[in-house]
Amino acid sequence: MLLIPPQRCPMHIVAKRVTKWLVRLASVFLSEEKSLAMERWRRGREDNWKFQRCDYVFASYGKSGRTWVRVMISRYYAVAYSLPERIIMGFDNFHKIDRRVPKIFFTHDNYLRAYLGNPDSHRDFYHHKTVLLVRKPQDVAASQFFQWKFRMRPYKKALNKYPEHGKEISMFEFVMDENQGLPRIIEYMNGWIRELENFDNILVVRYEDLRSEPETQLARMIDFLGEDVRPEVIKDAVQFASVENMRKMESQNYFWRSGSRVQAKDASNPDSYKVRKAKVGGYRDYFDDEHIAIIDGLVNERLLPAYGYTEKESSATVVDAGSAA
Repeated sequence: MLLIPPQRCPMHIVAKRVTKWLVRLASVFLSEEKSLAMERWRRGREDNWKFQRCDYVFASYGKSGRTWVRVMISRYYAVAYSLPERIIMGFDNFHKIDRRVPKIFFTHDNYLRAYLGNPDSHRDFYHHKTVLLVRKPQDVAASQFFQWKFRMRPYKKALNKYPEHGKEISMFEFVMDENQGLPRIIEYMNGWIRELENFDNILVVRYEDLRSEPETQLARMIDFLGEDVRPEVIKDAVQFASVENMRKMESQNYFWRSGSRVQAKDASNPDSYKVRKAKVGGYRDYFDDEHIAIIDGLVNERLLPAYGYTEKESSATVVDAGSAA
């Protein structure tokens, strides 16, 4: 009989699994509020492990185009360094295959700052090379609604203070929700812009610019990652991550080796796909003129003028994302 020696399991993986088990065990005896707080702490602890070891940070609010960017970057490295094609870059999975590929920490920053004791500041990010992905907050809020309704697990809804699972709520009510609607999205975006000048090295990339000039924007990110930009690989990565091909791959579970990140919850329901319309200004398709006026008014009132998303500014006034702040 051929005996295959067991694979060595890194100690941090063992510690991660043990901590997860202990938190779940302790939660049986705690109130729901304390149980959720402990789970947020656990996730913050795991995020911090990656944060302290990464070469770059990609930060974004959920539904700002992170998966699309991740697929493009994964494709770029896969082609540039002849890596497996059916996996998506996680934290260090590509780096383990080829040490020339950096370790990238992708985060929505839901737990890390609270774990580090700075929930209202990004000071822990100041000296990390960071890419900030942003998108028009109205579109983020509308996409979040479909994420909540068709893709998000019930436990995750409670964990991050979304409307409870199964609740009958209109899209307008969701978008205006203080916890996870426009007010929360605007607060998140304002928090970054207030501290932008404190960062040693940060690149701001807008979803809208990615849609209008994907090759140019991907090249900016690849250059920021310290790579020699290869135009032919950039073009390949953009074509590979096109909306049409992303939907096709999602329907076929192309990235099955990377879990459910790019996998439709219900193949018969287009609203359950990770990749839906990818439309700039698409939120307008779901509201009447009165609701659009209220939604836009909230953004114009509360969002700081820096991203090019308010009536107070034009796209020409957007923060210069091509250089360190």
